[in-house]
Amino acid sequence: MRIIAGTLAGRELTSPTDGRVRPTAEAVRAGMLDLVGPAVAGASVLDLFAGTGALGLEALSRGAARADFVEFRPASLHALKTNVARLKLKPRCRVFNKDALRFIEGIPAPYDLAFADPPYESRVLDRVIDHWRGTGFARILVVEHARSHPLPPGGKKKAFGETLVTVFRR
Repeated sequence: MRIIAGTLAGRELTSPTDGRVRPTAEAVRAGMLDLVGPAVAGASVLDLFAGTGALGLEALSRGAARADFVEFRPASLHALKTNVARLKLKPRCRVFNKDALRFIEGIPAPYDLAFADPPYESRVLDRVIDHWRGTGFARILVVEHARSHPLPPGGKKKAFGETLVTVFRR
């Protein structure tokens, strides 16, 4: 896995050895960032269920100002911290070892852009979207999910095989 575009394009990312982790495919990640386009420049980014941090790191490579990553699985945390250090992005990043739902319940100020990529078919995604609709913890919420997972109306969708990306905007 690697960074696709921006100042860090081509840089390799470390992946966790945890078999439960499903990294976002490069084509899907590129599509996610393309869907939000100019909103990335100068943005404060939240990467929920961060795994390797690929989504937030890609946003930083494309001009985001800073990124916060939320992950609690040890193998993923190790890979995420390794990637942040290897790319020399520590000054622009914070890594939170916390459950994503608990994290979003306590967000003090909204982000410009948030990514959520929980395990497919998990109802935790519905809870993230419900919380976003109630609190507006980000101006833009981008979620990756299985095509078979119905979401509430109002988002712009793009299909990548069996994967859908839905973008909700305030």
